[in-house]
Amino acid sequence: MPKITPFLWFDDKAEAAAKFYCSIFKNSKIIKVTRDDKKTWCVTFRLNGLEMMAFNGGPRFKFTHATSLFVHCKTQAEVDNYWNKLSKGGKKSRCGWLQDKYGLSWQIIPDALGELMSDKDSAKADRVFQAMMKMDKIDIKTLKRAYHQK
Repeated sequence: MPKITPFLWFDDKAEAAAKFYCSIFKNSKIIKVTRDDKKTWCVTFRLNGLEMMAFNGGPRFKFTHATSLFVHCKTQAEVDNYWNKLSKGGKKSRCGWLQDKYGLSWQIIPDALGELMSDKDSAKADRVFQAMMKMDKIDIKTLKRAYHQK
């Protein structure tokens, strides 16, 4: 099987971004930095076990919401932790989405959201969906209240 490595294009902050991400997620580290006398070109790093690359390519391309990193969270504490750290200096958005201070989009999503929204009872699933649509950061207790209400 071929190896697939996410490749992120930054203007000039690839190394700072990689260090920032590695500081937030366990099992993360900078693997290799390629630089010349003037600048850092590329940073290979492991983010929670996933190898990624960050490239300083200049201002030609910008991140959009069309590409995001999806963080599966088991608990509200995990949601809160990643939401707070990744959104600091960035932009919070709806339904668990945010842009970090480097412009990269993230989805901070508790596993409970998918579980509750996939219920065979479409009325329950719809109530969970409607509750989520009103949120920025996802709140598991609010989702569960919506699920159980009649």
